[in-house]
Amino acid sequence: MALSFGVTVLPDPPSSRFLELIRHAEANGFQYGWTYDSHVLWQESFPLLTMAVQATTSMKFGHCVTNPGTREPTVLASAYATLHDISDGRMVMGIGRGDSAVRYIGDKPVRVAEFERRCAMVKEFMNGREVEWNEKPLKLAWVRPELPEIPMWIAGYGPKALAVAGRVGDGVIIQLADPVIVEWIMDTARKAAEEAGRDPSELKCIVCAPSHITDDLADARDQVRWFPAMVSNHVMDLIERYGYESEIPHELTEYVRVRKFYDYDEHSRVGAKHGEFVTDEICDRFCVLGNAEQATAKLKELEAVGVDQFNIYLMTHGQEEDLAAYGKDIIPAFR
Repeated sequence: MALSFGVTVLPDPPSSRFLELIRHAEANGFQYGWTYDSHVLWQESFPLLTMAVQATTSMKFGHCVTNPGTREPTVLASAYATLHDISDGRMVMGIGRGDSAVRYIGDKPVRVAEFERRCAMVKEFMNGREVEWNEKPLKLAWVRPELPEIPMWIAGYGPKALAVAGRVGDGVIIQLADPVIVEWIMDTARKAAEEAGRDPSELKCIVCAPSHITDDLADARDQVRWFPAMVSNHVMDLIERYGYESEIPHELTEYVRVRKFYDYDEHSRVGAKHGEFVTDEICDRFCVLGNAEQATAKLKELEAVGVDQFNIYLMTHGQEEDLAAYGKDIIPAFR
């Protein structure tokens, strides 16, 4: 399978801008449209996904990522099944334990074992199969059996969350574009899939990262420093659990030693103060920057290590220009 392309647009007001960018992405050959699910920092995303489905013809949609903490799992499953019905089978789910959505309201990410239990139920339930939940048999009787399955892609960095992806998920969502780390993450998830008696080669890999197509690398790096800083939240959680000396690659853990703080009010914003500790080298490793030729070369490298989809975090300047550059010069190279 050739590398496919997705785009993540923030659920920022006005909704008209959100829809404009989604339409623009579809016109430029992007097959997937994603949005964040953090209901206080941004607008509530389900109405926006409903509008996006109605504003497009072929694009598939989902959260990158939702969580089964702020979203009660049966409600989450029903919402996806409903959108799948409305869109004639165009929904895909990205799910994680919860970051800004839960932390910003003073809650904690869902614990790993409970996360696995909830994900396993949601996957069956949203696809029309009967589940046992709260000691009750439940089924969404109205799910149309002729629609394709809604896949569930699980986000994680640590061995435990990745094992959940391997046992329960259809794929892994990885928020960084460093081939070395991507390989380790997929090996870890696939090992768990194999141990669970599943086919490890069936596990898909989605890489998410900002990308800015320009000859001005210095400017591009300044626009994406917020991203490795955002990733560092998850890395700090890992270090708390496993320490700096563990099986987790140094490529992932070393850079956070100089991190000072993180401000969720500037979550995923260009110029966020908490990104100041991020070096140029980390920007280059974690993101896809440079001219079309350089970006294509990096994406070919990711494709070679088994990445199935590259999902652009569209939180840089020149959004239309970046989408157009992908449509004209980059996506055709992967057809």
